[in-house]
Amino acid sequence: MAVEQGLRERKKLQTRRHIFEVARRLFDERGFESVTVAEVARAADVSEVTVFNYFPTKEDLFYGGMQFFEEQLIEAVRSRPRGEPALKAFRRSLVGSVDGLASAQRQEAVVKAARLMSASPSLMMREREIVDRYTRRLAEVLAGETNSDPLDVETMGMAAAMMGVHRALVGYARAQVLAGRRGPELMADMKGQLRRAFGRLERGLDGYAVRRAGS
Repeated sequence: MAVEQGLRERKKLQTRRHIFEVARRLFDERGFESVTVAEVARAADVSEVTVFNYFPTKEDLFYGGMQFFEEQLIEAVRSRPRGEPALKAFRRSLVGSVDGLASAQRQEAVVKAARLMSASPSLMMREREIVDRYTRRLAEVLAGETNSDPLDVETMGMAAAMMGVHRALVGYARAQVLAGRRGPELMADMKGQLRRAFGRLERGLDGYAVRRAGS
């Protein structure tokens, strides 16, 4: 029974990824606003109902890859070794993801996505909603381990801090790639950015940005 259930889950994941990849190709070719869900369904050889079962909105289709990655970050915290702080597990997963941007194909995908987003207010709004949803999911994981309420200010604040570094890195990567930066130098820069940001979280904010006399 467990084997059958595992096969079902893998099949569902394969279908979800297939639909997302087809949608991404169509969006790249024709732009987000010009593609309909019906066209995605036809190209993926599935029904529109199936598409909506996996992606409730067209914006979710666009952000399928982002949501796959956010889920990996949450899982990295949930399944980390005993005795390891949540921040360390989150940081390790995020730093490891930077190498995935090294390929020219991935960088080109970042450029295309950024341009599509800038032309679509609905995409920009949906991204904020997705970030908020995964921040709350991370807070739920943290709350379960600290015997607190997910809505406690400390719990939500810690989840928001970790996700904030992640989203700041995403914004930085988009800006740098759009500006033409590529290659090992950019990867090293991004990892350095993460080291400084997470180092600051580990040390705490006391003493950071103290206003000096005359400033």
